[in-house]
Amino acid sequence: MPTRPLLIGTRGSPLALWQARHVWALLLKADGLGEGDVGLSVITTSGDRIQDQPLRDLGGKGLFTKEIDEALLRGDVDMAVHSMKDLPTVLPENICIAAVLPREEVRDAFVSTKAESLMSLAPGAVVGTSSLRRQAQVRRLRPDLRVVDFRGNVETRLKKLGDGVVDATLLSFAGLERLGLADRATAVLSTEEMLPAVAQGAIGMTCRTDDARTRALLDPLNDVRSAATVACERAFLARLDGSCKTPIAGLAEIDNGILRFRGMILAPDGSAWHEIGLEGAAENATSIGTDAGEELLARAGPEFIASLA
Repeated sequence: MPTRPLLIGTRGSPLALWQARHVWALLLKADGLGEGDVGLSVITTSGDRIQDQPLRDLGGKGLFTKEIDEALLRGDVDMAVHSMKDLPTVLPENICIAAVLPREEVRDAFVSTKAESLMSLAPGAVVGTSSLRRQAQVRRLRPDLRVVDFRGNVETRLKKLGDGVVDATLLSFAGLERLGLADRATAVLSTEEMLPAVAQGAIGMTCRTDDARTRALLDPLNDVRSAATVACERAFLARLDGSCKTPIAGLAEIDNGILRFRGMILAPDGSAWHEIGLEGAAENATSIGTDAGEELLARAGPEFIASLA
């Protein structure tokens, strides 16, 4: 064993810590390591420090990974655990996705003390969410609602909701489940009503590309089916040059070896949108995602794409 424990880099939010501890337990079980052989290193990211501005104004989702990536590259930690939807489409050189755990619930949860569903909210009700994807889809479905930026970890947002700051919010149902808060969901939105974020519900681990030992330890944790759907969705996002400034949604599902993908790009105000559906053999997951992005760009046209810039 090395002179220090194998270190897992993680953010310090309750959800991030739950996910890191979950991976810690899986590593011990899969690789026969002792409890003292693997440790956690909590790293504060720019996204955690800056809470009073929309993420899209600060550089996007890389704000939740930058400092962790730097710690990986310095060798301060050996791996990192992430919600896959937080990972930028382009990773820093010498960092790779080493494993994706079996994917959990992909859908969004509607949480409110004022209504039983998004469609039953009173006209003019206030919906809070930090996700541009969710904002655009809410506006598409209910242009009469007022949608405001709403940041903070899960518990913070639930407290703000309880304090009446907003009338409703939308959260990842998988995140609520992991925190033991599934009962706080007023309703779970179907993927037809609210198409999820790329890689929503998936937990992944990154490490240095040249760290053969860590990659070998993580390999038994990789779920091939989940890795394929996530790869398809991330390829779609990459082809669209997706960022926190572009409302993009996508979901790949595999049934009997056939991967079926649905993707969407929207105007931020929800007034216009374009959808795509493609399917093919699961082993061609990445190319299906890329092809879907290519076709959607052509379908949307240069004027629509330019309007998002």
